[in-house]
Amino acid sequence: MSRPLSQEDTMPKYLTEFVGTFLFLFTIVLAVFSASPVAALAIGVMLTALVYMGGHISGGHYNPAVSLALALAGKFKWADLIPYWISQILGAIGGTAVAQLVTESTPSIKPGDLPTQVPLIVETLFTLALCLVVLNIATHSKTKGNFAYGMAIGLTVVAAAVAGGGISGGAFNPAVGTGMSFFMTDKSHLWLYWAGPMIGAILAAVIFKVQEMEPTES
Repeated sequence: MSRPLSQEDTMPKYLTEFVGTFLFLFTIVLAVFSASPVAALAIGVMLTALVYMGGHISGGHYNPAVSLALALAGKFKWADLIPYWISQILGAIGGTAVAQLVTESTPSIKPGDLPTQVPLIVETLFTLALCLVVLNIATHSKTKGNFAYGMAIGLTVVAAAVAGGGISGGAFNPAVGTGMSFFMTDKSHLWLYWAGPMIGAILAAVIFKVQEMEPTES
């Protein structure tokens, strides 16, 4: 019989998710504020570093959609899902708030002037890609324990930001969407940054369960 989780078991994980998401949002806001042509690269590199920082403690999710995909795929405890989401959302809001103080401007995120289904598809598919990368590179029995997982995750985010950022706003993460929208007056697009990534997470879990199936011998 397993013993119940204690505060000593859970606090390091929740703290890591909070700090990682905080620093991720802080980087995103400053990178966007800089208007640098390599802003997406800075964001991806920081995510890579943060995944390596926290991967051995919390899994280094920093994304409610990733946490959901892992839970649906049986790679993450359902009991931790809501606490992870809370840690991630609070971290995102905190990181955005500090970045707002530094830049003296209000961060914002919104899709391009396109029909609603277009940014929704972009948020869904790139989150699908991200979750599939996480599931396959970090949890699959044939790849688990490798040291490339952080780089693969970071590069996926770079590609998604460059290819889809101008269409959807480039969240691919409900925590990013929430943090960036929190101080905006117009929050009418926030649903997009939850619906798209969560649909992508569900699809990723379904696909991964098929990918993970052992071939039957004829």
